[in-house]
Amino acid sequence: MDERMRVYRELLQTIVRMGYPQEFGEVIAQNLGTEKTMSRMIGYLHHARPKSAEEIADEMLAIMEDRERWVQKKTSEYYNTKYNELLWYGLGEEDEE
Repeated sequence: MDERMRVYRELLQTIVRMGYPQEFGEVIAQNLGTEKTMSRMIGYLHHARPKSAEEIADEMLAIMEDRERWVQKKTSEYYNTKYNELLWYGLGEEDEE
């Protein structure tokens, strides 16, 4: 079993132990998608002890939003680096006449 599947199952077990249906846990885990985001949700569930499914869904959306911001930041940094390289090195060899 790979690490992602282990964390996925741990998240499902945590949600079921809290009294919610397994299907709810599956939806949460599938939307989060990555090991890191699922681990973050597990930490939230253990520490915050949310009182409703709505609180869990709200946290899932917040985690997804944070991840999307991080992905956008890393994408911007990558393309900014490429642009700076283009300015520094140019487009390649130029024909000098």
